[in-house]
Amino acid sequence: MRFRGNTQFASAVGLVLGLLCAVEAAKVNKHKPWIETTYHGIVTENDDKVLLDPPLIALDKDAPLRYAESFEVTLTKEGEICGFRIHGQNVPFEAVVLDKSTGEGVIRAKDKLDCELQKEHTFTIQAYDCGEGPDGANMKKSHKATVHIQVNDINEYSPVFKEKSYKATVIEGKKYDSILKVEAVDADCSFQFSQICNYEIVTPDVPFTIDKDGFIKNTEKLSYGKEHMYKLTVTAYDCGKNRASEDVLVKISVKPTCKPSWQGFNKRIEYEPGTGSLALFPSMHLETCDEPITSIRANIELETNHIGKGCDRDTYSEKSLHKLCGASSGTVELLPAPSSSANWTVGLPTDNGHDSDQVFEFNGTQAIKVPDGMVSTSLKEPFTISVWMRHGPGAHEKETILCNSDKTEMNRHHYSLYVHNCRLILLLRQDPSEAENYKPAEFHWKLDQACDKEWHHYVLNVELPTVSLFVDGTTFEPFLVTEDYPLHSSKIETQLTIGACWQGGNARMAQFFRGNLAGLMIRSGKLENKKVIDCLYTCKEGLDVQLPEEVASAVKVEFNPNQSSLTVEGDDIDAFDKVMQHLSYLNSRQFPTPGIRHLRISTTVKCFNEESCVTVPDAEGYVMVLQPEEPKISLSGIDHFARSAAEFESQEGVTLFPELRIVSTITREVEADTESEATEGADDDPTVQEAVVSEEIMHNLDTCEVTVVGDELDGEHEGLEVDMSQLQQHSLEMSSSNLGLVITGVNTMANYEQVLHLIRYKNWHTEALFDRKFKLVCSELNGRYISNDFKVEVNVIHTANPVEHANNAMVQPNFINPVHHASVDLSGHNLVNAHQASVVPSAATIVIVVCVSFLVFMIILGVFRIRAAHQSTMSDQENGKENEMDWDDSALTITVNPMETYEDQHSSEEEEEEEEESEDGEEEDDITSAESESSEDEEGAEPEDKQGASRQQQLEWDDSTLTY
Repeated sequence: MRFRGNTQFASAVGLVLGLLCAVEAAKVNKHKPWIETTYHGIVTENDDKVLLDPPLIALDKDAPLRYAESFEVTLTKEGEICGFRIHGQNVPFEAVVLDKSTGEGVIRAKDKLDCELQKEHTFTIQAYDCGEGPDGANMKKSHKATVHIQVNDINEYSPVFKEKSYKATVIEGKKYDSILKVEAVDADCSFQFSQICNYEIVTPDVPFTIDKDGFIKNTEKLSYGKEHMYKLTVTAYDCGKNRASEDVLVKISVKPTCKPSWQGFNKRIEYEPGTGSLALFPSMHLETCDEPITSIRANIELETNHIGKGCDRDTYSEKSLHKLCGASSGTVELLPAPSSSANWTVGLPTDNGHDSDQVFEFNGTQAIKVPDGMVSTSLKEPFTISVWMRHGPGAHEKETILCNSDKTEMNRHHYSLYVHNCRLILLLRQDPSEAENYKPAEFHWKLDQACDKEWHHYVLNVELPTVSLFVDGTTFEPFLVTEDYPLHSSKIETQLTIGACWQGGNARMAQFFRGNLAGLMIRSGKLENKKVIDCLYTCKEGLDVQLPEEVASAVKVEFNPNQSSLTVEGDDIDAFDKVMQHLSYLNSRQFPTPGIRHLRISTTVKCFNEESCVTVPDAEGYVMVLQPEEPKISLSGIDHFARSAAEFESQEGVTLFPELRIVSTITREVEADTESEATEGADDDPTVQEAVVSEEIMHNLDTCEVTVVGDELDGEHEGLEVDMSQLQQHSLEMSSSNLGLVITGVNTMANYEQVLHLIRYKNWHTEALFDRKFKLVCSELNGRYISNDFKVEVNVIHTANPVEHANNAMVQPNFINPVHHASVDLSGHNLVNAHQASVVPSAATIVIVVCVSFLVFMIILGVFRIRAAHQSTMSDQENGKENEMDWDDSALTITVNPMETYEDQHSSEEEEEEEEESEDGEEEDDITSAESESSEDEEGAEPEDKQGASRQQQLEWDDSTLTY
C-alpha cells in the first residue's frame, strides 16, 4: 500500500512537469490549423442558419491542453484559431469563429436565400490561426476545404394554370376516355412543392371527372338538347396542399349529331312598336348534313288568329274604316260601340280583350233590335252587306245574323242573312208591288270558313238578280240559287234584328246565332268595289321580304293575301339561306296590339330521285310585340266663363270651347346619362332612380263627345250646334240627342280642335238660367285611349237696363253698387262678353277719367305758381329734392270699376273704351305722364302715352314750399 501511494505521487509530478514543458513549447507557432476536406450543409430558404456535416472545427497542434485534471493551465495565443476565410465569387455565406481556443465555427447566410434562384452553393473554406506574439506574426493557414450547401425549399408558391381558359367540343351521345387536358405549374424549387398532386372540378353536378394528371372526361353520354355548353371550374393542388391561386374555366361545347334542321335563330324575337321592319332570322341557315339536295320548299307561317279579328288591324269603328278605305257615304253601322246616340248594343257582351277591337258575343239566347229608321234599304237598288264573323260547327239549325221581318201579326222574313249547316244563306223576298214572277230569292254558299271558329270578313254585293260574295277578299260563287214569288202586299211594319229573327206573329225571337259578330254594315245605293274590300280585310301586320338582287332569280316567293304566310322554293341552299335571312316582320300600326305571334317554318327537302331524302323538323319561334307607349290625351282651355243672356239668345249663341287645346304625350323612363348625375343623386338618395321624360306626339282621334252635365237638353228652348260645312270638309259626322252631341270620324287632333272650336250653345229662354255645365271627352282607336274629362261651366249674366246719361255723375251710386256685387259673385270667371261691357262699364270709366283729370290739373296749376314765385332762389335745390318727393295720397280717392279686370282681357272692350275716351278729348288732354306709364300695356292708350311722355320732359317740379 505504501508503495502504490508513492508511485501515484510520482506520476502526478511528472504530468505537471510535462504540461509545463508543453506550454513552453507552444509559444512557438509551428503547425498549421487543420480542418476537414469536405463539408455538406443544409439551409432553409428565407433563413440564415446552415447545418454542416461534419461540424466546422479547426484544430491546431500548437494549442496546449486546457485542462489537466484539477490543474488550471493558462493558454497562450499560439495555437488559437482566429478565423475562417471563404473563397469564391458572390458567395452568399460567411464563416464565423465561435470559440478561438477550440476552433469551433459556423457558416451562415449573409441574406435570405431563394431556392427558386439557386438550389445549391459550392465554395471553399480555409482556417487560419492567430500567429505568434501580440501582432500575430507567423500566422498559419489550413488547407482549403470544399463546402456543399443545399438550399431547402418552403411551399411559398401556389399552382398556376398554363392557359387562361380551356375549350373543347364533343359530339353528343358518345363517352370519351379523354376530352382535354388542363395543366398547372408550381414555381417552387423542390420536387415536393413544385409537383401538382391533384386536380379537382369545383362546379357541382356536372357529368365530368378529372384525374390527377389533368385529363377531363365525361361520365355519361351528353345530349345537345339538354345542354349546348358546359362551363366547368377546375382547380389544382401541389403536393404541399396549396390550392391554385386562380381557378380556370373550361368550356365544353356539345355538338349535336348531324341532323338536318334550321340553325342559328332565336326563338324569341322582340318587336318594338314604331321601329318599322324587323329581320326575323338574320343568321339562320339550313343544315343538310352534306346530303345532295335538288330542291327546297319552306312555308313560313305567322299565327295571328288570336289577335283582334284574325290579325292586328286598326280598331276604329267600322264606319270610320270604310271611309278610310275610300267607301262613299251611305253606310249604316248596325253594331256600333255603345254611346249616347247609339245605345241599342248596350246589352250585348263584348270582347274587350283585344285593345278595344269592338267584338260582340252571341251565345244563342241574345239578340238586339235595330231602331226604326236606321236602315232604309230598298231592294230595288243595289246595296252591300259586310260583316266580320267567327262561327263554329254549331247545331243543325238556322242561326240568323241579320233579319228584317214583320213586326206584328205575321212571321214573314223580308230579307235575312243566316248560317245553316256550314252554309251562308242570303234570303231576299221580292217587293209586293212587283209582278208576281219567280225570281231569285235564296243564295247558298257552302263555306268551310263558316264553321272553322276563325274570324273571316264577308261582303255581299247585292244587285239583283246576282249577288257576289267576298270572303277575306276572295270571290265565291253561290252553289245554289232558289226562286220564289214576291211577298203579298200588307201594311205591316218591319223589324230589323241582329242575332236572331223576330217572329211578329208570336212576338218572340227565333233562330238565335251562336258566335261572334263585328262590323255589321249595310250600304245603300252603291256596291263595294274590290279595292275597298281588300282594304277592309288587309292586316296591319305581316311578313315581308326584300330579296337581294343576286338571289331574286334563284328562288320563288309567294305570299297569301294577308301576308301571314309565305312559301319559298329553290334549289340553291346559299340563296335559300339569304332569303330566310331577309325575312322580316312589319306592323304599321302606331299603337299595335301587344302580345305573342307564333312562327312556324315547315320545310320539305328533295334529292335527285325526287323523293324526300332528308327530313327537316319544323322550326318554331315567336314574335313578342312589346307594349306601346300609351298616349295621354289632354284637353285644356277655358273651363269657366260668363256671358250675357243676350249672347245666349243671339243667332250665333255662345262658343263652348273657344280656346280648346288637344295635346297627346307619352312618358318614357330613361336612365341617368352622366356619372356626375348619379353621384349627385347618390349623395341624397342611395337609390338611383330613372328619369321620366314626357314627349308630345301626334296621332288621330276618332270620337269626341260633348255631353251636358245635369239636366238633359230641352230641345224647345236650347241646343248645341256645330258648323256642318266644317264637318263635311274634314269628313266628320255628327249625331245629337238630348244628352249632347257626338262627332265621329278618323282625323287629326288639329282638325278636331278646329271643329270643336265651332260648337255653340244656344238658349232662347234664359230668364231662369244661371249656369250650364258641359263635359267633353275625346278618344282614339274606338275608345282604346281616352282623354281626360274636360268640364266647362258657362254662367249667364243678367244685366240691368243701360244708363242713358253716362256722363252724369249723379247716376254713379245706383250704377256701381249692383255691378260690385256681380263682380263678387263671378270671381274666378273669365268674362269675355263684349256686349254687356259696352253698356255698363263706360260710365264708370268716364267718371274716373273726369275726377283724375281734374285733380291732376289742379296739381299742375299749383306747381306752376310755386315755380314762378321761387324760380330765382331755389334753382340750386330743384335737382336735389326732385328725387326725395313723396306723394301724400291720404286725401286722394279713386273709384275703380270692378268689371275693369275683365274688360282689359278682351280687345273688343278695349276698342269701345278707346272710342269713348276719344269723345271726351278735353279731359284726356290733361293726363299726366304717371298715368300714361301705368297704361303702357293697353293698346288703346298708346297715343295718350306718347303725349304724357312729352309733357313729362317739359315739367320741372318746384317743391320748395311743400310741407311734408
